[in-house]
Amino acid sequence: MTLSAPIFVTQSFSPPAEEFQRYVQQILKSHQFTNNGPLLRELEEKLRNFFGTEYLQFVTNGTLALQLALHGLGITEGEVITTPFTYVATTSAILWERCTPVYADIDPRSFCIDPERVESAITPKTRAIMAVHVFGIPCDTEALEDIGKRHGIPVIYDAAHAVGSEYLGRSLCAWGDISTCSFHATKLFHTIEGGCVICRDPEIHRKIDLAKRFGHHGDTHYTLGTNAKGSEFQAAMGLCNLPWLPRIIEDRRRVSNYYTAAFGDRIERPQFPKGTNYNYAYYPAVFRDEDDLLNVMSALKEENIHLRRYFYPSLNTLPYLPAYQKCPISENVASRIACFPLYYGIETEVLDKIIEIVKGVL
Repeated sequence: MTLSAPIFVTQSFSPPAEEFQRYVQQILKSHQFTNNGPLLRELEEKLRNFFGTEYLQFVTNGTLALQLALHGLGITEGEVITTPFTYVATTSAILWERCTPVYADIDPRSFCIDPERVESAITPKTRAIMAVHVFGIPCDTEALEDIGKRHGIPVIYDAAHAVGSEYLGRSLCAWGDISTCSFHATKLFHTIEGGCVICRDPEIHRKIDLAKRFGHHGDTHYTLGTNAKGSEFQAAMGLCNLPWLPRIIEDRRRVSNYYTAAFGDRIERPQFPKGTNYNYAYYPAVFRDEDDLLNVMSALKEENIHLRRYFYPSLNTLPYLPAYQKCPISENVASRIACFPLYYGIETEVLDKIIEIVKGVL
């Protein structure tokens, strides 16, 4: 089989064009493209119901959601304990808010932040814990939130990968003092660009609402703010995509199981805790060593198939950090891991081609 078009690690889900066009016509007729329009309010209400939460703010993207989480908690300096194994946006948000990231190494089974290392990293300068449900796999939420309560430190979850995942019968995006989501076009639920902030405290919710709209209501200015408002066109895409989410997850389950059955023990996979209802956001594979990974990537690239090194490099090695912090587990995993193509509607013939090449290399 020769592929005529490149195969990437993900492909944005496109709802039926007529569904999206109906919303677009509604937007054009109303002449309200942004500023808390009716479609945005409808999407926020549906997302509140979906996540089982009372306080949710739709925002422009997942990175701003993290920044607003820190702002809402009044964190403008000090240390934030976080994971070295995730996308760079988590660290970027901490640095952008003039805080210092302190890296706690990861659990070698789940690849999520290790609570024991979190607790050992706490100092008088610690202002928050910002953990990530990596690949949509739950952190050890009970341990992290117990640590937060005992030390009086808020727990923020970057749940960018976790839409559709549940833990102990509850949306994974509804844990912690604050959770943030990304609805970027590459995610299994997307609004083209977008994200949300979910919190438990109505006062924090009010602060984030003000901050995302320049800090004022009408002519009354209350606080410093920014522009993190969503548009009606983002909301339209979200309203189209949300009903499709169960089918999207089920198809991704099909693909993931197909890979797993074919690869067997040739590759290592992260483990998730009992009580997880997984969303199949990614298909990460850990190879024996970096050479195996690079050889597989090279062979696939020759056939126009592109893996992605999620997540590489380990963030504690970023060149613009003030100092290097050793995280050997994260550094080791990051050197050997990549994600395979996984998206709604990927053809079995493509999967067979990928599997054939990988088995041939290994």
